[in-house]
Amino acid sequence: MGGSAKFLFPTSTSPLPLSQPLPPNPSTPSQPDQTIGEFGEQALLTQLQKFSPAEITGDDAAVFDLPNSDSLVISTDMLVENVHFSEQTTSAFDVGWRGAAANLSDLAAMGATPTGITVALALPPSTPLAWILEVYKGLTACLEPWQTPILGGDVSRSPLKTISITVLGQVPQGKALYRHQAKVGDWIIATGDHGASRAGLECLLHPHKTEHLPPEQKLIWQTAHQRPQPRLDLVPSPLSLETSIGAMDSSDGLADAVLQICRASQVGAELWAEKLPIPQGLTDWVGLETAREWTLYGGEDFELILAIPPLEAQKWLTAIASLDLPPNRSPRVIGQIMAGTEVCLISANGTKKKLSLEQGFQHF
Repeated sequence: MGGSAKFLFPTSTSPLPLSQPLPPNPSTPSQPDQTIGEFGEQALLTQLQKFSPAEITGDDAAVFDLPNSDSLVISTDMLVENVHFSEQTTSAFDVGWRGAAANLSDLAAMGATPTGITVALALPPSTPLAWILEVYKGLTACLEPWQTPILGGDVSRSPLKTISITVLGQVPQGKALYRHQAKVGDWIIATGDHGASRAGLECLLHPHKTEHLPPEQKLIWQTAHQRPQPRLDLVPSPLSLETSIGAMDSSDGLADAVLQICRASQVGAELWAEKLPIPQGLTDWVGLETAREWTLYGGEDFELILAIPPLEAQKWLTAIASLDLPPNRSPRVIGQIMAGTEVCLISANGTKKKLSLEQGFQHF
């Protein structure tokens, strides 16, 4: 049995400083139409090594000695062709960007800052080399604002393009955010609009249905889908609060995040229909019912859902206001944690609609 190709791991036992700049993007080979089957495994690895700092290559595993005051945080996400991306909606660059964003968002949900990622690729031999290099450029572009290097990875043959990313991060001990920390009375806060990614996907899949929309509006929604921004800009701001916080990212949908937090904390919740973070212009386009559906269940917005006691939440929201965030990226209160286990959407007229995990996206 042939083994898979491990590569790019550091030999140092010291962590890479987060202030170290990322290497420049390597140039594309002179034969852009060449496939990786023609290029060869070792030559491919040589190209991919250029995306990592040269001084950390060569061994079988990454070793990080974190200070005693920090905890190591690790998360893994996978992107599969025709499940998470397709040629119609996602360029190779955007595949890389979305893969990095998904993992960075998981760290943000834990209150952690990133240290590095590893990347595993499973690819058909007919995959163009240029496609792979564009994926890595997208990864690098998303990671660069957070000074997060690509530390290593793995390569294997597969009938479908598949990318698995593991992210390493750190958080001060005792300061991690968890789903199970929500308490009755907590305000539920969404850190930004939800439903924009779903709207962007619709624009990309059915461009003939969106010809009447303002070009700038379509661009905002499509960018939300193709190049989401993980909310590391709000980390470690919640850590300054003198209370435990229930938290989860909303990559699988706003409703899913609230339901998962409530399940882990053994509480219920009310979401206020009139306070849902619906993107500007979405209701005018698809109507209120569909806009609410996309906001609750659309997914892939990569915002955070937080459960914070009211007094602490007010302090935090006041501090966040000084950051002068755009309206679509600004935290807002959308509901409250309740006793019991029921999670409902409450309209101003008192109409109650129960929310459930089954209404959102399920892989199986």
